Amino acid sequence: MPPEHSAAPPTAQPASEPSSPPGPQTGFAPATGSTSGSAPATAPGTGRARGQAPASGRRSRLLRRKPVERLIAEGGQGEGGALRRSLSMWQLTTISIGATLGTGIFVVLGEATPLAGPAVAISFVLAGLTALFSALSYAELAGSIPVSGSSYSYAYATMGELVAWICGWCLVLEYGISVAAVAVGWGQYLDELLAGTIGVTIPAAVSAPLGEGGFVNLPALAVILLAMVFLMGGAKESARINTTMVVIKIVTLLLFCGIGFFGIQAGNYAPLAPLGATGVSAAAATLFFSYIGFDAASTAGEEAKNPKRDLPRAIMLSLLIVTVLYCLVALVAVGAMPWQDFEGTDAALAQIMKDVTGIGLWSVVLAAGAVVAIASVVFAVLYGQTRILFAMSRDGLVPQVFAKVNQRTGTPRANTLLVSAFCGTLAATVPLGELANATSIGTLFAFALVNVAVIVLRRTRPTMNRTFRVALFPLTPLLGFGFCVWMMVSLPAVTWAVFGAWMAVGLACYFLYGIRHSRLTARLGADEAVAERANGARSG
Repeated sequence: MPPEHSAAPPTAQPASEPSSPPGPQTGFAPATGSTSGSAPATAPGTGRARGQAPASGRRSRLLRRKPVERLIAEGGQGEGGALRRSLSMWQLTTISIGATLGTGIFVVLGEATPLAGPAVAISFVLAGLTALFSALSYAELAGSIPVSGSSYSYAYATMGELVAWICGWCLVLEYGISVAAVAVGWGQYLDELLAGTIGVTIPAAVSAPLGEGGFVNLPALAVILLAMVFLMGGAKESARINTTMVVIKIVTLLLFCGIGFFGIQAGNYAPLAPLGATGVSAAAATLFFSYIGFDAASTAGEEAKNPKRDLPRAIMLSLLIVTVLYCLVALVAVGAMPWQDFEGTDAALAQIMKDVTGIGLWSVVLAAGAVVAIASVVFAVLYGQTRILFAMSRDGLVPQVFAKVNQRTGTPRANTLLVSAFCGTLAATVPLGELANATSIGTLFAFALVNVAVIVLRRTRPTMNRTFRVALFPLTPLLGFGFCVWMMVSLPAVTWAVFGAWMAVGLACYFLYGIRHSRLTARLGADEAVAERANGARSG
């Protein structure tokens, strides 16, 4: 890609409504701000150095939006190459299912069932409806702005650069930190599988970091490196591997339902909601986090064959499939085991399989399915993180190395290597503690911004071509925003404190690096320099 200062400055246009689609290297909207590289001479009639942005100009620069046409025109373009459009709708769907369907269903019943009782399936439906409001907003924006940046790019187009950076930093928490946390959980399931098959457990010294009884977590590092190798092979090849893993974990859950069905006792469904509506809603709040990940397909916008058509379908279809599976598993589980027995257990499904069949082999099969399921979450979420950083790098907000594309594979290999090394190091050596819990609030924050972005884009671009439109606008995105805020407020104070510290680090990174290297800011600075030279010539 040519240097960001090399293109000729475009004619001034409003940022959100350019009169025509921009060319390959132009199209950024002008502003009154500038960059530090402008000429030091005094601008005529201003009393300040030429090119030095006034306070209002700096504020305007932070809020300047990137035109939708520009975002779409840049789709797939990286440093030295381009991403390849090779993903079908089904492959996009499995990316979202892969990122969503993992640890939640295997352990979350032990947390939610004691609250809701046999009505836990209703709690799953309520949680799914809550996720649906945000999913509808994602579907509209993914069909309108089909790029890899997901909610980061949607915020850039509607709310400006600073909000986009904040959203992108939340996505690093949602994707990057959660990859490390999920990888740690994968190591625990692998240990259980080995103990159930060959009677061997992984020594604590190499299965936990310092501070948690060990020195390094090698299983967690191994699953991240394995995902890295597959991702570096190409998007199409990676999608095939992900699809295979998704099919395995769906079959595993259907197998559980088939076997558990024979253990159902009608008496276990009464009373339906022993703790009343309060218990059902409390369980729904807990279960909502089992739906996080449905947005992963939106990070593949620049590698989809037909993104405007397929991305909305993939997002909605993945949410439907996951909700149906959750409800089926919940109905069978509470029918086969009294709801009181779920208290304090993290392996309810395996216990039910063993109780119904009287054979320990089935619980081992379920453990193997859990290992595959969690590995697919690592795979899909790691993919999403690399594509989000790819989009941010193309905008200059993070180093350009994240936007470099390997011409042979059509993938950001350096990006994948760096992200995997970072996540692997975290998983292997750092006790994540509350930082892992803060991924929930980061995700909800990004979801809330997406709901706002839908409203803003409808107001600023009412005639824009949309392949999917949110029904009952603006009620649906407002409800989505409200539910996200409600979930965030329900999280403990310590989670908010950690999230605040994370965001402080992110803002420091933006003002120390991002704003100084922003290609949008550089374009605006070049525009102002031209305008000031023109004014100087007229005044002279």
